[in-house]
Amino acid sequence: MGKFGFNKKTDNLFKAILSLKSVKETEQFFRDLCTIKEIKDMSERWEIARLLAKGMPYRAIADKLKVSTTTVSRVALWLNSGKGGYMLALNRLNHHRNPSLVFKKR
Repeated sequence: MGKFGFNKKTDNLFKAILSLKSVKETEQFFRDLCTIKEIKDMSERWEIARLLAKGMPYRAIADKLKVSTTTVSRVALWLNSGKGGYMLALNRLNHHRNPSLVFKKR
């Protein structure tokens, strides 16, 4: 497998996602695009990121979600040292719920 890079194909996918207007539309799109396992894996990673940002310990997350601490560590790596996508989404979602709550990299 070669080195990954964003390109016109990935841009087209992201534009399609941005065109969706509701959770229901997004569910329909992802169900057609992804396997059930891929959707479960992505939702699991997102839930891990949410719990990490709230300060929950790795072991507690692993126990709660029935995942390995390795999986939690992998998400934590991208949460803390990635491109900032997790934090961007976490902050935007939380700003709507609680404007005073802003997550920062650890």
